[in-house]
Amino acid sequence: MNSHPLNLPPPFSIEELPNLLNKLSSHSNFNAYITLKSPEILETDLSTQRRKSSLSGYTFAVKDNIDVAGFPTTAACPPFLYHPKSSNPVVQALLNAGAICIGKTNLDQFATGLVGTRSPYGIVPNPHNPSLIAGGSSSGSAVAVALDHVHFALATDTAGSGRVPAALNGIISLKPTRGLLSTRGVVPACRSLDCISFFTKSLPLARKLLHFCAFHDPADPWSRPAPPLLPPPPPPWNIGFANPNSLTWENDISSKNAYIQAIQLWQSLGHRLLEINPNPFFEAGNLLYQGPWVAERYASLAPSIRKFQKKSPQYLDPTVSSIILNAENISAHQTFSALHKLQSIQLQTRHIWSKIHFLLFPTIPTSYSIDEIRNDPIQLNFKLGSFTHFLNLLDLCAVTIPFGTTRHLLPTAQSLIAPPFHENLLLNAAEEFLHAAHPLQANPQTLLAVCGAHRRGQPLHSQLLQLGATYVKTTTTAPSYRLFALPHTFPPKPGLLFSPQNGHSIEVEIYSIPLQNIGSLLDTTQHPLSLGNISLSDGSTVKGFLCEAAATHNAKDISHYKSWLHWLQSHDAN
Repeated sequence: MNSHPLNLPPPFSIEELPNLLNKLSSHSNFNAYITLKSPEILETDLSTQRRKSSLSGYTFAVKDNIDVAGFPTTAACPPFLYHPKSSNPVVQALLNAGAICIGKTNLDQFATGLVGTRSPYGIVPNPHNPSLIAGGSSSGSAVAVALDHVHFALATDTAGSGRVPAALNGIISLKPTRGLLSTRGVVPACRSLDCISFFTKSLPLARKLLHFCAFHDPADPWSRPAPPLLPPPPPPWNIGFANPNSLTWENDISSKNAYIQAIQLWQSLGHRLLEINPNPFFEAGNLLYQGPWVAERYASLAPSIRKFQKKSPQYLDPTVSSIILNAENISAHQTFSALHKLQSIQLQTRHIWSKIHFLLFPTIPTSYSIDEIRNDPIQLNFKLGSFTHFLNLLDLCAVTIPFGTTRHLLPTAQSLIAPPFHENLLLNAAEEFLHAAHPLQANPQTLLAVCGAHRRGQPLHSQLLQLGATYVKTTTTAPSYRLFALPHTFPPKPGLLFSPQNGHSIEVEIYSIPLQNIGSLLDTTQHPLSLGNISLSDGSTVKGFLCEAAATHNAKDISHYKSWLHWLQSHDAN
């Protein structure tokens, strides 16, 4: 399912079903799903799909606050469970086009949160580093795409839930204009702001999904027809950006540098970069959780929460309940004061939009560990959305594209933001940016696993970059290997030894590298390491660095650390 972000991924075939089922089983610890389609029904769906349909062979998952007929809807609250008689119109359009839904995904309860830790169905950890958050509230949908379970997934976005998880998982997000996609059959968070958005790894697929799903739904009071589409303005574009020094990065220099590099890349492509004042956008964003829109959540969800507090409190997330119920005393005059302030802010931003075609903005300021969120769930959640809260309040659309890393070497992303109904402009701009950031390789690629000095942040990582390698994911080997700290090597290197009798699962990073450059990589590989085949935990096989057995006799066995990076951070390594 892996492909370049500027290509359509290949469709799924029934022959791949055993591999998918193996992935779903081996990745169950990510808690990405609340309900999965049974293997028997999935096999039937794949066998009987209409081959000539537009989305035949494309699989997807749906956030479990969006109705899909045949699946229960829970909104991550078990006593809230109900069985919808029909699917949300967006879901139905995808099914009609031949796409196959494999399951419903985990989320922050009632879509209240940006962290992915507020669910009785389990915390959703990040596939790149399970000690870190995957982001929310659409955590399960993002992880399903990041782990290549599906071609795409549906999310919802009110405060950033369809963009923050994309950034933290290194995938693409398209958050359309409010009302462009029907929200009928969506459990509301803030009904006036809620949007359905898409997660995928392919920009052409995101464009294709929008084509199928953007239609007026006369039965949805919040749906609105798009105006007649005008051709997007051709480049060069006027691109607004905020001075990186004016933004709060939570001491994350890596995220700040990624934004600076994105600005520089756009400049190198010949576009006009115009510095804007970001304060009006932040003022609008502050209204979302410090104003009456929390009361809109209260209006939708408080009766259910109060009922469940009496009957089944064990299933309620305390942070979610407190956020929603604390809005009980927001008054009517506070509501109108906030609406008037928002209208004033919109006037200020109109002057900005008159000068630019779109806005380049970071998606997140940093990443957080699960423990950090556990210790400070409210404040860190707010900080995580500081660059996303304002979009729906100001009626904007966005495309989020992976670019750069955070302080944890976790993916981060840049967002392209425009006024309503400018999705085609943003998709065109994202295509140009991704083409420049990740040029298409004319040569065939192969997957390479590295466990030590070639990993991100390690001394030999630049060798991979010079050979055109691109990061794919962090995963583990099959439990058939041992890891040794090799003596007398500079820079320090581990040795990965095939040991099926007493092996461990060892953490590795997977890269896609041009096949023609493997010879150059071999030239730089020093004894006792060599390139061979490595089996991964999902059952697949890739190329990777292996160590000769004789070289491990006097080496320290560090297999129990299960990661070279963990050993480097340990007391023993110091």
